[in-house]
Amino acid sequence: MSNIFDSHCHYDDAAFDEDRYELLDRLLIGEDHPVDKMLHAATDEKSSLFGIETAKKYENFYTSIGFHPECMDSIPDNFTDVLEELYHKASSIHKLCAVGEIGLDYHYEGYDKQKQIAVFTKQIEFAVKRSLPVMIHCRDATEDCMEILRKYRPEGVVHCFSGSAETAREIVGLGMYIGFTGALAFKNSKKAKRACDAVPTERLLLETDCPYMAPPPFRGQRCDSSMIEKTAETMAEIKNKTVQEIINITNHNACTLFGINTK
Repeated sequence: MSNIFDSHCHYDDAAFDEDRYELLDRLLIGEDHPVDKMLHAATDEKSSLFGIETAKKYENFYTSIGFHPECMDSIPDNFTDVLEELYHKASSIHKLCAVGEIGLDYHYEGYDKQKQIAVFTKQIEFAVKRSLPVMIHCRDATEDCMEILRKYRPEGVVHCFSGSAETAREIVGLGMYIGFTGALAFKNSKKAKRACDAVPTERLLLETDCPYMAPPPFRGQRCDSSMIEKTAETMAEIKNKTVQEIINITNHNACTLFGINTK
């Protein structure tokens, strides 16, 4: 397969510490490299800076800036000022494509709901003001997340989607995209498959969320962008398309959402 666009990855993760750039070289610039483009999903200031610097190194590596909801304990009080500084740092490379990964996560005990909502809202306002799409993380927080999306109606994607078909339809109705990871290919992913079936092909994105969510037969291993083909196989079955058609469609969709063809 060719033309793969991994629209959500985390190559700054410690899982890649031993071979990060060797792997990226192989995926992005090696002979017959398997990946056409990838988009780094930032999680905090350090992660955002990693994305900016790595986008300078690789022509087909794009990036984002933002604070993940799991980073609330370490987020600075002046996080909007930090976002502004990161935005200006990235402006010179013309490869800043999104604000994210941002959102809500109520999965673990002890989360600060009001702080998460406040930080999420501020980051959406930041993105909308600068005409940047958002990369949304939503776990066990669908009602609150949807309420905010209905209010602000940002451009963007709800990534690693695990919600219902009904929620997927509403997200698409708001003008957003839906991203699916290797979890779509899990045997017990009936809910995700129904949601994928409900989303028009022109609103679908492929992503790995690597190093997490490796699809079968790699489940449990460190994921990387080359494994996205296995997710595409499942999506192709659902959509009655060939695998290459799905890869081409989702590449086009990601370029459209993130404005890459115009940069």
